This record gives sequence, C-alpha cells and structure tokens, in this order.
Amino acid sequence: MMEADMENQAIITVALTGSRPTKEMNPAVPITPKEIIQAAVDCCHAGAAIAHIHVRDPETGRPDFKLELFREILEGIRERCDMLVNLTTSSFSLKGTGTDLIPKRLEPVSLKPDMCSFDLGSVNFMDHTFVNPPEWGDQAPKTMQAAGVKPEIEVFDVGHIDQAIHLIDRGLIAPPPYFQLCMGIRWGIAATPENLLFMKSKLPAGTVWSVLGVGKDQLPMITMGLILGGNIRVGFEDNIYFSRGVLAKSNAQMVEQAATLAEQLRRPVATPAEARKILNIN
Repeated sequence: MMEADMENQAIITVALTGSRPTKEMNPAVPITPKEIIQAAVDCCHAGAAIAHIHVRDPETGRPDFKLELFREILEGIRERCDMLVNLTTSSFSLKGTGTDLIPKRLEPVSLKPDMCSFDLGSVNFMDHTFVNPPEWGDQAPKTMQAAGVKPEIEVFDVGHIDQAIHLIDRGLIAPPPYFQLCMGIRWGIAATPENLLFMKSKLPAGTVWSVLGVGKDQLPMITMGLILGGNIRVGFEDNIYFSRGVLAKSNAQMVEQAATLAEQLRRPVATPAEARKILNIN
C-alpha cells in the first residue's frame, strides 16, 4: 500500500460487551469467555483491529473484574487471531470509589495486553458518578508505561483532554497519544457535530484519535469521525441496535457496516498489523 494510503487508514475498535447490556436487552450480547473470544475473532475477520474487553460473571452475566477471566479472554483471542486486545480498567464492576480502587483497577495491566483503557476525569453519568481521582490520573499511566502497555485515553468532556495533555507534557504517555472521544453518554459531552469538531480541535499535535457514539448516535458519530480523518469504535457496549428498532445480530454485523462505510468514504480499513504501526505498539 502506498504511503498516502497508509496515512489515510481507519482503525476499527469493537467494544464487545461492556458492563451494561444484557441478554434480556439483546440475546446476542456475549457474556461468557467463550462467547467473547468468538465474538472478537468474528469481528477481526469483519475488519476490526482492536477488541475492547470487559468481563462478566459467566453464571449471572453481571459485570466482573476477575483477573482469571481477563487472562482467559486475552489468551483465547491471541491464540486465534492477531487483533490488538484492549482491557478495561474502569471501575463500573467494583465496589467503592476513589483511590482505594486504584490497585484493583490496574490488575489487568499485569497481563500485558496491547492496550488498556485509561479514563480521565470524574464525571456524573445519568445514574451514577464515574470517579477518576487525580491520584488515578497519575498512577495509571505510570503503571502502563512500566509494563509496556499503551493507554487508550477515554475522554468524556473537553477538560479531560486538558488533563491528558498535562500527562503527555510530563512524559507519562508515549507518542503517539491515542484518544477515544466518548460522545453522547449522559451527562458527558453530547454527540453533536459541533461538539465533535470542538473536541478534535483541542487534541494535541501528533495525536491518533477515535470516536464512539452511544445508541442512535453511533452511526452519525463514526461517519463524521471517518470524514474528519479519525478512527472509530462500534459494538454492543455502546449500542445494541443495528437500525431504528432492529436489534443487532452480532458485534461483527456492526463492524461490517463500519468497514463498508469506511471504504465508501475512501478510508482503507487498517489490519491489526497496520494498526500496530499507526499506534507504535510492538
């Protein structure tokens, strides 16, 4: 592929299950390690380069954070395909708040996945507070850097970008920084074209960025993200519908739609190997 095409490639991330969707909401939501591994492999074949992983209790389907579940899924995906694996460090499935959760949240880093999510800044969502204290913002990138794990910087509002820039300036995040612009999560920044343009304008030079939209905002946000030269995220964590009132059949169905859209917009879809080069991940 020519150099110009390489620069224009789009990385597709698939967020396979998250912590909220249930099989009652959509029977296709993967819950067990076996289901999550198979979903990742199917999405890799459909065009996704990165799998973002949350784990569930296989018996109850509830959000979990057991290290053995993360390990089983990480190893299972690596045995069957070459996609990059991004393990969550969010606290949604953990009891407690603030600094007491930092060691537990950072346990997935010890497995040395390719990436880990790194949520910056606390935010009030519609029904709970997502607490990411300053101590977390300092310790998490240091731990990931020491383990050779790339942070995926998830930001829910513009102030979070300012905090990330502070960490980048301190040398705690290796280039290129990788931002995930999380749009449309109440009460984070709303998923509007104006807001996406604003968020993009605040990113530091040399940034690689991606965008997600929640629910009905998924398709508009990834379309605009592709047009603006960014990367995109889809999957059941963000949206359980394929179209208005129609449940998605699988994560892979959403990846296929995203890959088709990217190609139509003249954005070649990056393979996992190409995504590694773009993100400077060995």
